[in-house]
Amino acid sequence: MTIPRTDVVIRTYGPGQVPPLLDVVAEIWADAHPELVDNPSATTAGLSVPALHRQITGHLKRNGFTMVVAYAGGTAVGFGYAFPCSATYWFGPDLVDQVPQGARTERLMGLCELAVRPPWQSQGIGSRLHAGLLKAIAPKWSSLLALPSNQRGQDLYARLGYEYAGPYYNQSGGPKFDLLLMRTDRRTA
Repeated sequence: MTIPRTDVVIRTYGPGQVPPLLDVVAEIWADAHPELVDNPSATTAGLSVPALHRQITGHLKRNGFTMVVAYAGGTAVGFGYAFPCSATYWFGPDLVDQVPQGARTERLMGLCELAVRPPWQSQGIGSRLHAGLLKAIAPKWSSLLALPSNQRGQDLYARLGYEYAGPYYNQSGGPKFDLLLMRTDRRTA
């Protein structure tokens, strides 16, 4: 069982506060995903630090955009961000009819990123970041995309209550992701 760190502070940011944090969260993402950094096939698939910058910058325009950052001793050690969205936007036309009715009609949170630097992983920080996003956005459902090969992430998402909803390709010829879905009132974590 993970014993949560009590010396970590979680701060919540809105869209206007995020631009100065972009380089910091990109460093966290790169530390958390060394298998993707400087990997030509990952870069081609849109999994790179520059792609993360573009992704966040584009998502800043979404209503309800929220970022949470974990700090230990004043140093950022983890982050996550999400926003409320429609089922059609999040799942796309090929999957929207395959998800439960509630995920199509009730408040849905699209969780875009959740990353913790390796020395700080397995200490409850990812769970606290996730809880901060749920509190700020107050969805009935939450969904995310995870690489099947990211076992640590898959384990965390399972503990949080996410279930596999199907395969997802965010671009033609791109990598296959696992589409994960959670009804927030059934959370186990």
